[in-house]
Amino acid sequence: MEIPDFQSIMLPLLQTLADGEVRPIRDVTRSLADHFKLTDEERSKLLPSGQQSVFGNRVAWAKTDLKMAGLIENPSRGLVRISDEGKKVLAQKPDKITRSFLRQFPAYDAFFTKKPDQQEDVGASDQQAIAAEGIHTPEELLESSYATLRDALAEELLDRVKSCSPAFFEQLVVRLLVAMGYGGSLADAAQVIGKSGDGGIDGTIKEDKLGLDVVCVQAKRWENTVGRPVVQAFAGSMEGFRARKGVLITTATFSAEAREYVTRIERKIVLIDGPTLANYMMDYDIGVAMSRSFIVKKIDLDYFEES
Repeated sequence: MEIPDFQSIMLPLLQTLADGEVRPIRDVTRSLADHFKLTDEERSKLLPSGQQSVFGNRVAWAKTDLKMAGLIENPSRGLVRISDEGKKVLAQKPDKITRSFLRQFPAYDAFFTKKPDQQEDVGASDQQAIAAEGIHTPEELLESSYATLRDALAEELLDRVKSCSPAFFEQLVVRLLVAMGYGGSLADAAQVIGKSGDGGIDGTIKEDKLGLDVVCVQAKRWENTVGRPVVQAFAGSMEGFRARKGVLITTATFSAEAREYVTRIERKIVLIDGPTLANYMMDYDIGVAMSRSFIVKKIDLDYFEES
């Protein structure tokens, strides 16, 4: 089955704690995953940031809402148990527990009264995101929005790169490779990369600042798909430099045959297509500038540890 949204997790979570025992939240999450019959893939699926599992994040938010309503308690770090109020709720045998259901509890209702944009079970923006992508928690909404902005920026970056002059493209590639730690200094890299031709550049760079190995570089500012013949020719040209490593960059895409070819040869060749190039530019601040920064904070549990 699909990973349940955090509201669908609320009632099963409370039922898991029905016996009143104090349980580690890790054990509760595992029990809930069993309850929903999640596959190993669904259990391990991560948020776009890669910092937390999707299911674990949704369990955490279900726990947060139940705690705000006073239905569960955290007796100590990482532990959870049902409250007396929570036992009363279970005694009512509700079909489900949602944010709307929890509004009957004053503390929970007071929290949302302060936030007019969150008056419904799930706000309008949440509903739209859920319908489109199955997004359910604030982290997922935030990361989904970030991913959307990043994808739009990557597309705009690639359009700009495709429209720039060959000389500018040369400088861009040099700066990117140096920012990634290759080629030594900017001056060193610029000296060995810069032979314009065929809409791209060719040359060699140091693999590191000490120059312990050489890396061949070819970049093509193309619109058409780069096929196997181009990649095969690049691999052959590496022999003249006695190089075993190479990077082939294009503003376009590589054919399936080209990608399959580099997996079968002895030399190590990395293929960087247009979208990947744009993402590297964002990661290493080439051609982009910070617009706004948001810092998401969480409770420092160690601070509240009493000796």
